[in-house]
Amino acid sequence: MPKPKGQKNTKNKAKHAKLLQRKLNKQRADKEATKARRKAIVQKANQIKNDEL
Repeated sequence: MPKPKGQKNTKNKAKHAKLLQRKLNKQRADKEATKARRKAIVQKANQIKNDEL
């Protein structure tokens, strides 16, 4: 049975948008953390390499 005219499902849309943003923010944070770890590893490797010379 359809909803009466004028009723919208805004609560579920808002909840979905909130959860989706939380997921995307977590993915961005994880990506940045991975990038930072890789950068630190490369810098340390370069420092060791330069110390040997």
